[in-house]
Amino acid sequence: MDIRDLKIFLHLCESHHFGVTAKAMHVSPSTLSRQIQRLEEMINKPLFVRDNRSVQITEAGQQFKLFAQQTVTNYQQLTHSLKKSDEQLAGELRLFCSVTAAYSHLPDILDRFRAHYPAVEIKLTTGDAADAVEKIQSNDADLAIAGRPKSLPASIDFAKIGEIEMVLLIPKQRANFSDKLHLQQPDWENIPFILPEHGPSRQRIDLWFKQQKIINPKIYATVAGHEAIVSMVGVGCGVALLPKVVMDNSPDRIRERVIEWTTKSVEPFDIGVCVQKKRLAESIISAFWALL
Repeated sequence: MDIRDLKIFLHLCESHHFGVTAKAMHVSPSTLSRQIQRLEEMINKPLFVRDNRSVQITEAGQQFKLFAQQTVTNYQQLTHSLKKSDEQLAGELRLFCSVTAAYSHLPDILDRFRAHYPAVEIKLTTGDAADAVEKIQSNDADLAIAGRPKSLPASIDFAKIGEIEMVLLIPKQRANFSDKLHLQQPDWENIPFILPEHGPSRQRIDLWFKQQKIINPKIYATVAGHEAIVSMVGVGCGVALLPKVVMDNSPDRIRERVIEWTTKSVEPFDIGVCVQKKRLAESIISAFWALL
């Protein structure tokens, strides 16, 4: 089985278009069609249902997709491990993550990577986690730690490293909305919320508003970056629904001013490392990816 055939198959799974995949993978449409037919003959099942305008993956195709992804990944790891032992990996790796992730998730990953590749120089930039995928797409970073968005671009690969639980944060000190908050059924529409501008957290907050039937939420502010939101809750500006890990890694002086309310109605979301798929063949990025 040819690894390139598997890569072409995986690209077609994302593009759903023979012409797009043929152009991207530098093959003719007829060659692409033969490669897919060869795979279908190998497993004796159709991988796609195709007409003149679209390509849809079959159930067998979905199963084969998982096999192809694992096989390609294993092949990349194997080729990397078979490099000459005296060949030292060197260069620069640009990472992007939030301040919180720099404390909570990045150290363990970097410890493993640095132990294997001490000559690689790490360039770390921190910012709003919601911008992570955009930073990868614009080549402002090689790899980024991010929450998995509801819709992941086809050009981006994502390796899960954990799950993020959401909690509702309220100020410990009395605020002008405290009475509304401590009712048996809180008066949510008249309690000010501090929201992240966008990203997976904001998506879950908007869903939570619908679940609680909050039609017109009272928005005190929208803020880029979760860390600043915790501080604003601490001084009584409003409440916030945020990843628990942000609270866990806030300074003591901030945590002492905030109370956590666990809300089981909000599902956790995946956190992981994202990269442009086309860059996984690069030696430093491939080495980092293999250690995740």
